[in-house]
Amino acid sequence: KDGYEIGDIATDFALKNIDGTMVSLSDFTTAKGFLVIFTCNTCPYAVAYEDRIIDLDNKYKPLGVPVIAINPNNPVIQPGDSFEAMKVRATEKGFTFPYLFDEGQNVFPVYGAKRTPHVYLLEQTESGNVVRYIGAIDDNYQDESQVEDTYVEDAVDAMLGGLEIQITETKAIGCGIKA
Repeated sequence: KDGYEIGDIATDFALKNIDGTMVSLSDFTTAKGFLVIFTCNTCPYAVAYEDRIIDLDNKYKPLGVPVIAINPNNPVIQPGDSFEAMKVRATEKGFTFPYLFDEGQNVFPVYGAKRTPHVYLLEQTESGNVVRYIGAIDDNYQDESQVEDTYVEDAVDAMLGGLEIQITETKAIGCGIKA
């Protein structure tokens, strides 16, 4: 099995945030869920989605579903995705969420992330963080004004409303992870 499937329980992790602190899902005791988004500094798709990721965090963090961004790329292969470069990018863009470094590339394969950006919606339940959605943020990376299907928003809204998520998986469009 290559990563998580819908309904799986996601294991927690401890990764270094750009401020030097270690961040785990268990730190967020009041969260209803998480938008775990594998993203980076250098992929044009990831860069195209940065403002939308900030918007998702601003919309859903107050409702208990914060964004947790993780950079899965190996900085030896992709120097623009080094920890130092992450700090610069987060400051430039005013990231409102943790931006974690998957040092040693140990977390993204567990999730099965293949691209940047690649989104995993987790729901915090008594049995753990259940995977509810996997895939793309929406259906148009190039032009936000032309988006017709807001996959992530639809999934979070349904989850928070106690409704069945209509589309649980989409194909993540983006750059291959540089491991």
